[in-house]
Amino acid sequence: MPKPFRSGFVALLGRPNVGKSTLMNRIIGHKIAITSRRPQTTRQRVLGIKTGPDSQIVFVDTPGIHRDRRRAINVVMNRTARATVEDVDVIVVMIDVGGWRPEDRLALDAAGSRSIPVILVINKIDQLKSKTQLLPLIEASKGMAHFAEIVPVSAQTGSNIDRLEEVIVGYLPEAPAGFPADQITDRSERFLASEFIREQLFRGLGQELPYVSAVQIEEMARKDGLIRIQATIWVESDGQKAIVIGKGGERLKAIGKQARLAMEKEFASKVFLELWVKVRKGWSDDANLLRSLGYTEDG
Repeated sequence: MPKPFRSGFVALLGRPNVGKSTLMNRIIGHKIAITSRRPQTTRQRVLGIKTGPDSQIVFVDTPGIHRDRRRAINVVMNRTARATVEDVDVIVVMIDVGGWRPEDRLALDAAGSRSIPVILVINKIDQLKSKTQLLPLIEASKGMAHFAEIVPVSAQTGSNIDRLEEVIVGYLPEAPAGFPADQITDRSERFLASEFIREQLFRGLGQELPYVSAVQIEEMARKDGLIRIQATIWVESDGQKAIVIGKGGERLKAIGKQARLAMEKEFASKVFLELWVKVRKGWSDDANLLRSLGYTEDG
């Protein structure tokens, strides 16, 4: 008798920079969500879809839940993450091998609002000298909540990821696929292009500057095997604009080159990318401006 097909939505919850986007990209096999070593790289909800012979997992990657509420964008990010749990079938809460932190508890509290299976993923096991170091953390975690399963993984190396997929599928409802088998995300190429640019801002700029910058795609057209993209990087002051551009425009050129290479790899096409840097004062704390840049509380 064939196995029943299982399909459902899985929320990825956790503090900023715990590895949610890396995990989703690893399982999907494509760069759907941007990553960096900096917290709060993910700002909006992103779906990643993994379809197999007898299952379809729809991951919902969310902004990391955090305590920073100084600006409107931080409030929107927290609300987006918390609202995600209302429409999913399984919740994955991620921590890392460093143990429980206050912001991990915020994610756990958000997960606790629903009576659905919650799987704890302990990430970054590649950083341990011995797997026996995990045992105290696993035991301590059992006392934190009633987890359906506790699965140690390394999103970076792929260690134990297959086991995690099996566990997740086992808790999905029996249901037909909700998306075509070849679809890997609900986001458009336009959105992904803006994210690839923003990723390079996070990787190439100073400590605070990426958090006061945003990217808007002005034009994007595909013709004769070439994608032409014009994009604006918004910052909040003339001084920030000068930093993004760099001496003789070198930093902006480097950001553009790395973003273009990422796009060409994911879009399987040559890309011609033009970037401008403009000042829009207070964009990160203005609800109307946030909406115009695509930041909404429902992702």
